Amino acid sequence: MSIELSVVIPVYNEEQGLAALFARLYPALDALHIPYEILFVNDGSRDRSAAMLREQFQQRPDVTRVILFNGNFGQHMAIMAGFERVRGRRIVTLDADLQNPPEEIGNLIAKMDEGYDYVGTIRRMRQDTAFRRYASKAMNLVRERITRIRMTDQGCMLRAYSREIIEAINDCREVSTYIPALAYTFAQRPVEIEVEHEERVAGESKYSLYQLIRLNFDLVTAFSLVPLQMYSLAGMLISLLSILFVAYLAVRRLLVGPEVEGVFTLFGIVFFLLGIALFGIGLLGEYVGRISQQVRQRPRYLIQAVLEQGEAEAALLRPTPVPTETGSGET
Repeated sequence: MSIELSVVIPVYNEEQGLAALFARLYPALDALHIPYEILFVNDGSRDRSAAMLREQFQQRPDVTRVILFNGNFGQHMAIMAGFERVRGRRIVTLDADLQNPPEEIGNLIAKMDEGYDYVGTIRRMRQDTAFRRYASKAMNLVRERITRIRMTDQGCMLRAYSREIIEAINDCREVSTYIPALAYTFAQRPVEIEVEHEERVAGESKYSLYQLIRLNFDLVTAFSLVPLQMYSLAGMLISLLSILFVAYLAVRRLLVGPEVEGVFTLFGIVFFLLGIALFGIGLLGEYVGRISQQVRQRPRYLIQAVLEQGEAEAALLRPTPVPTETGSGET
């Protein structure tokens, strides 16, 4: 029997909320009356999350599969591990914290039935702090202007992908991969719908403000050369203005004579130019660092075990290597 739906759920220290997730997720998927599977990917949790996933696998081995990492490799790597093992015709990603209700999965599948191959989501009545909402909007605006990737709510994990898009993502063996943006570039008929958003059942967000900024910086540098181009244009403009300013100072010295009052102005200009130069060096370092990560060909993640029906429980697998080819200019 072919599987119609695969649900991929990354798990990291979600012990307090997993029981509630199980209680809502399985009934919601059973109500769809289609063949499905759930892939939980434990991203090196330090609490009882792995043990709880093992117990859930034993209770529902027919539809449950569990991938256990031997360390913490990040949410996106956990999703990629799931993508490489899904068997469904349609794939949905979901957070384990229940901020996105599992009952909304049916709405995403219904939208795909209309012919869309990628369904993004927008959180209705978002249950986050005002600072987090405004910061997210600002980052979305900057990202859209630079990369031309239109995602109203890039922080919402609940998304649906066609099998063709998942296969294209798997072919892009990038060390740093931003999955929703990459999927958007491959989609022929993308769409966004509104979904409900709830407060976390337990625990706290795994993304700090610094990590969110890093994520958006990775996204921009992975999908666009605009930052480098802007820096180059700024450098040319500043060079031209510097030449004009030096010419002005030379003429003024000839007409007025030596002046001491302008020393602090010159210091201010020098510090400004140094700041621009240091920013540019950091920007170049970001791009060079991405190249360095790619050419080292280290495994993106290491799998300790996979629990699935028909396989020996906790069968050890070899690490998944990173081939030399890169993705299509995309985090």
